[in-house]
Amino acid sequence: MSLEVAVVREADEEMVEAFARLLPQLSSSAVPLDHDSLRRLLAADANTVLVARVDGRVVGTLTLVMFPLPTGLRAWVEDVVVDGAARGYGVGAALTEEALRLADAAGARTVDLTSRPSRQAANRLYERLGFQVRDSRVFRYALRE
Repeated sequence: MSLEVAVVREADEEMVEAFARLLPQLSSSAVPLDHDSLRRLLAADANTVLVARVDGRVVGTLTLVMFPLPTGLRAWVEDVVVDGAARGYGVGAALTEEALRLADAAGARTVDLTSRPSRQAANRLYERLGFQVRDSRVFRYALRE
């Protein structure tokens, strides 16, 4: 088995298909990405979209979001999803480790992420990689339902 992680550079048919297959495994309310939506996602300066391939097939994705604040460059890991058939092969770890490497290289002070308590395997992975639970609350204001 060969596992490789790469930055997505273009919104081609392979990426549109991969996101169409992966996003429903992350969120039942996620709207499928067409070519234009994927192009906008990739063009956003703050975003670095990573994909993991096992034996050439896209089996996971992660979006690293980096932005400057008055207190320094911050980074967030968002929308991590690994295909159910590829779980347990180190895909999530490989994606997250590459995101951490990129954030460090860019000079980010911290890397944050959120994860639902029900995602027990993912939470164990994040803790194993060195993430620590913060005593904080995440507030959300829904602009659209």
